[in-house]
Amino acid sequence: MRKAVLTLPQPLKKMLFFGKQRYCTVCQSQLRRFWTAGLVVPRPNGCCPVCGSLERHRSLWVFLSNKTDLLEPHPKRMLHVAPEKALESKFKQIENLDYVSVDLHDRRAMVKMDITDLRYPDDSFDVIYCSHVLISVPNDRQAMREFNRVLKPNGFAVCIEAIRDEETLEDPTISSPAEQERIFGHPEHVRSYGLDFKDRLEEAGFSVKVFREREIIGENDLLRLGVLNSHNKLGELIFFCKKQNRGYA
Repeated sequence: MRKAVLTLPQPLKKMLFFGKQRYCTVCQSQLRRFWTAGLVVPRPNGCCPVCGSLERHRSLWVFLSNKTDLLEPHPKRMLHVAPEKALESKFKQIENLDYVSVDLHDRRAMVKMDITDLRYPDDSFDVIYCSHVLISVPNDRQAMREFNRVLKPNGFAVCIEAIRDEETLEDPTISSPAEQERIFGHPEHVRSYGLDFKDRLEEAGFSVKVFREREIIGENDLLRLGVLNSHNKLGELIFFCKKQNRGYA
């Protein structure tokens, strides 16, 4: 049923789900409700029925619009790691944005590439966006160093990860999908991140500022925009990164 609905033209979906109770910041739809998301642990209000955006996508768009210069008209080049469909189309619509998406496996990505070995020169991108990817990369520290290398001195990188505890839990001897799902919460995850994810980014050469949903979106709009993941006590945090000694945007 959901797959059939998602194939409908967006104007028709907006009409079908029109209401005043919810609002999607990505497709700018007024909605009666969001769909439940999550196969293992259901998350009410997780998915937009019009564009398929999830909680983190809707809060990210508010963040990018209000806390960065992404939408300003001067030319920029952006690297999007493991492109999410709802955001991919949104980024492509931004004027003067040279958009590049990369992934090692997803055919939708424009370039097939390993993020631990980015085949781009130093200082190639003004913006890097990576969400829920590093948690599945065995050498995540090398990927972070590569992000720092290809980021321009005045550019910014945004990483989003679900934070489950104070400290990161990882064990390279855990290699079976069943054990990875039991311990890390997903059969493809090789760790579960803690708040020390920030430390890893800083070790890679970034200055990092961490944003929570309530720092991006007013308390009264959290439910209306459907941005809270009720099953994650620490939340899906936004890690805003600049090259060290360059300050924040």
